Amino acid sequence: MSRIGDMPVPLPDGTSASLAPGHLTVRGPKGELGVPVPEGVGASLEGTRLRFTCARGTSTALQGLTRALANNCVTGVTKGFSKRLEIVGVGYRARMQGRVLVLQLGYSHPVEVLLPDGIEAKVERNTKIEVSGIDKQLVGQTAANIRALRKPDPYKQKGVRYEGERLRSKEGKSGAA
Repeated sequence: MSRIGDMPVPLPDGTSASLAPGHLTVRGPKGELGVPVPEGVGASLEGTRLRFTCARGTSTALQGLTRALANNCVTGVTKGFSKRLEIVGVGYRARMQGRVLVLQLGYSHPVEVLLPDGIEAKVERNTKIEVSGIDKQLVGQTAANIRALRKPDPYKQKGVRYEGERLRSKEGKSGAA
């Protein structure tokens, strides 16, 4: 029995859902997202709630997964998602140039990141980046790709990190005695 999958997904005012065989589409004030509904998982719209059921012999994990993805779609089209990154290091900075994020990360050249469709980025004070959009997976992947350009260094604490990320500081080499 899936505890997550049995909970209904409430549809707030201004959002609507439509069901097609094997697919669920959610529309809201910020846009439209879709979720595949696997075989063995039933989806039904009961007033302003979405319910997911599991067929006998099907893994209840699929029911919980489908329900969680649908809930993320509803949250995305109503509120949206965002990830905040901070850049730490002397001379490290960022700026927006149209749909391209230009980063100076200590390399001999600037690093340019073309933002995917549906993703927006804001740069504050040259060192804070906010990646936002309606698709939770795409927002998280874009933020992870930006972070991977210069991961935080455990020795000098420089690089691109998530806001509030705690780094374990390592001690450098101890010289010969």
